[in-house]
Amino acid sequence: MQTSDKKLFSVFELYRIMTLAFRSIPLLKRAKAAGEMDKPFLERIMLAVTEVNGCAMCSYYHTRVALEEGFSKEEIRAMLGGDFADVPEEQLGGVLFAQHYADLRGKPTQESWRRIVDQYGRTGAYGILAVTRMIMMGNATGIPAGSFINRFRGKADPRSNVAYELLMMLAMLVFLPLTGLSALVLNWVKTPIIHF
Repeated sequence: MQTSDKKLFSVFELYRIMTLAFRSIPLLKRAKAAGEMDKPFLERIMLAVTEVNGCAMCSYYHTRVALEEGFSKEEIRAMLGGDFADVPEEQLGGVLFAQHYADLRGKPTQESWRRIVDQYGRTGAYGILAVTRMIMMGNATGIPAGSFINRFRGKADPRSNVAYELLMMLAMLVFLPLTGLSALVLNWVKTPIIHF
């Protein structure tokens, strides 16, 4: 899929994405502490979601990190092209779930979630969900920021315009404390971490 074929996120989606990402931070910490989420797995999820959403800023950053982690240029190129043939078998289910989550704009099917829990256990599945949500937040904020910067380099994103880019960057700043507080309250009252 070409970047110009990919959709932008709305302001309302940004609020939801940010809240879900902040809610998921403790889940990622637990998964890392349990040895369920290592850096290469995390980066493969980041690349898979970024490929779906078409965020140039995130693509650039996570390509650099993946290279530093020892990924081959061929694997990175393949992943950013939607080809996961080089992903280790034990990580493939998690990477495909992350892609599915991004394809459905943060609303995965109940069956896909059940399968990921069966494969990785609750702690591992929550770690995969957390990483996926965090890169979704990075993409939702990185796409308008990258589009704004590229506009001045003569490479305007055909999906976007200046008003959208400025609105989303301002919304991100306003939403930062609000979504953090929303996440704390939702976690405190034990609202389910995932809905279908």
